Amino acid sequence: MLLADLPAIKKLLRTSRTIAVVGLSPKESRPSNMVARYLLEAGYTVIPVNPGQTEILGLLCYPSLTAIPCQVDIVNIFRRSAEVPPIVAQAIALGAQAIWMQEGVIHVEAARSAKAAGLLVVMDSCLKTVHYDLGCGP
Repeated sequence: MLLADLPAIKKLLRTSRTIAVVGLSPKESRPSNMVARYLLEAGYTVIPVNPGQTEILGLLCYPSLTAIPCQVDIVNIFRRSAEVPPIVAQAIALGAQAIWMQEGVIHVEAARSAKAAGLLVVMDSCLKTVHYDLGCGP
């Protein structure tokens, strides 16, 4: 797990309202779906991003980050590590505050790009678990 400084993460989780979940699966048994449901219960606005779907969890699903018409605070990535760089580039263009790569998702170069653009970066860590462990939970 590669976490940025915990006070910054706690502040991010307490002040953010909108989280785009890239790679959100419509299948309830998938980790991305479980995390998204948890985030909804915690009061966040969740925006599904999956080019193969039009709706997930009753929410309008977008094919990419650049198709989202509103501000996104955190981009939560559930994609293979090799697919991270273009997602990070889109997150930077979108003006996101943070990139959160789920467990098993690591891309050091993309993380450097995001940090250079001023985004907080978390890699190889479950957003749901950290949110709960830091006492930010529902």
